[in-house]
Parts: sequence; structure tokens; C-alpha cells
Amino acid sequence: MAKNYFQLTLGQRYQIEALKAAEHSQSSIAKIIGVSKSTISRELKRNVPKRGTGAKIYSAQKAQVKTDNRHEIKSKQILFSTELKADVVKKMTVEKLSPELISAVWKKEKIRGVSHETIYKFIWHSKFSNRKEYRDFKKIYQLLKHGKRRRKRGNYTDSRGLIPGRVSIEKRSALVDRRKRLGDIEVDLIIGKNHQGGLLVMLDRATLITTIDKINSKKPKHIKKLILKRMKNNKHLKTMTFDNDQAFGLHQEIARELNIKTFFTRPYTSQDKGSVENRNGVIRRFYPKKTDFAKVAANDVKKVEKMINNRPVRKFDYKTPNEVYLLKSSVALIA
Repeated sequence: MAKNYFQLTLGQRYQIEALKAAEHSQSSIAKIIGVSKSTISRELKRNVPKRGTGAKIYSAQKAQVKTDNRHEIKSKQILFSTELKADVVKKMTVEKLSPELISAVWKKEKIRGVSHETIYKFIWHSKFSNRKEYRDFKKIYQLLKHGKRRRKRGNYTDSRGLIPGRVSIEKRSALVDRRKRLGDIEVDLIIGKNHQGGLLVMLDRATLITTIDKINSKKPKHIKKLILKRMKNNKHLKTMTFDNDQAFGLHQEIARELNIKTFFTRPYTSQDKGSVENRNGVIRRFYPKKTDFAKVAANDVKKVEKMINNRPVRKFDYKTPNEVYLLKSSVALIA
């Protein structure tokens, strides 16, 4: 007696292809192969194209490929549960993690998740599909990071001569470029709406440990005060690298009080302090351009700082900056 339903093999599909070409009926094909008529009906309905090249012609090889693809998608859909999808939304919304980092966090926490490619597919299916199961996730693509900041062309004002004692990054020790030691800091500003208020961002090149402080002004005295407050207890501090903003005009005083060397990037060369520029891109996911920092509480900035320093980093094999700092600082103390 024929079974109601079971998975057809490739060999059986070749039999169906030959018998159908010989104009056998579905009942006859089912009897010859030893399956139910409903199995043959379902197979032909799923795998005979209705239009385009090969329309209305059954191909065993194409049917097998389509079936394999369906099973692959189905297994991923089962694995990618509603709970995991909700976790994706939470991590993208609150923690501003990318699909790659979400997948890495799941692995790190021993959660059986899916790959970042599957998450990306889910995000784009949600955007373009009108199916009910995607409806609640239709706008999460907007949480993806797009593009990079670019400086507008033209109308530059070279301020190199306006910062006293400015030492070019080209004279900085090669040790800094190796990113092995602690205490080589990159410094930058994120400016808010109407150039009112913003953030002072400082990053350790070796660990990516980042400090973020709300600023009310770009006046050099205000910036100096914040830098000294955050860095005075940094026992590893060796160098600081600034861009050519007037806000860093008191760098010589900073250098004397912290007993360090200061350097400046080449004008309009953001890659000279690429680490902090990249970090700024992450921070901008919490505070987009035109953010009114007058409405941002200092405590909220501290929460973002904590979140970023506990964010997995690919170059560190998905360890966090805090974890890398603990490893490097313990080695430094032993040395």
C-alpha cells in the first residue's frame, strides 16, 4: 500500500520526469513509483513553473534544487524564532549592534542563534514583504548603519598656524602605530545641532576603551578642564593626538599637567585618527546628526559610554574593549 506522504528522492524525480514526458497520468505515475497520488500532485504543483523558460515542463534536477532551497529556508525559519527576532530588534534599537555583532554575542553567550547573513535577509524581507509575519519588523532596516561621514569639498580654512606648539603626527613614535601599549589616546569632538553643545570623545588606540563627556562649549579652557578631569588618573597615559580644531589650542598646558606628548593630524586627513572617527560613527547611532545636546542628560551619555565599552569588537575576536583592557593592563603591570 502506498504511503500518504514521504520525501521523494532524486531518482524518483527522474522517474516522474520520464513518465510525465511519456504522458502518463498522475495516478499511473504514483502507482509505478509506489507513492500516493497526492504526493505526485503536490510535487508537480510545487515544482512545475507556470511561466518563463521551461514553463509547464517538469525537470527532476530543478525540482530537487527548489526542494533543497525550501528545506534550507524552513530550517532557518524554525531556528530563527520569534524570541530571537525580538532580541534582534532590542539589540539594534537599544544597544545599536549590527547583525554581525548580534550573531557574535549569541555565540559568546552560548545562545543557539543564526548567522548575520540570515539576520540581514530577515531585515530586507521585512522591508519589502507585505506578509503578516514581517509586518512588525518592516522598519528595522532603518536601524542599520549606512554610509560614512564625508567632509564637504571646498571652502577650507587651514588652521595649522593658529595652534601654538603644534607637532605633526608625522613626528609621532612608531610605537603608537603598533597599538600594542596602553595610553596612546585619540581625541575628537562630536558637535550637535546649530553647533551648540556636543561630546568630547577620547579613545585608547590599543584597547578602544572610550570616554565620552558632554560639552557645553568648544572653548579651549572648557575642553582642557574636561580632558584633565578624565585623564589625570590614567596611569598608562603617554600621548594624545588631536585634529586641528581650535578647541585643542591649550594642548601644551594639557601636555605639561599630564606629563605626555601631544600631536596633531594632517589637516583634513581623518584616517590619521581613524579609530576615534570609527567610534564616532557608533556614537552617532545613539546621537544622530542635528541632535540637540541641550536636551541630552549627562547620565544618558555615561550609559552610552558604558554600552560602547561593553560592545564586542571584531578585530578583538569579539571581545569587548573592557575585556581587552583587563588583559593588557594585567600584562603591563607584570612587565
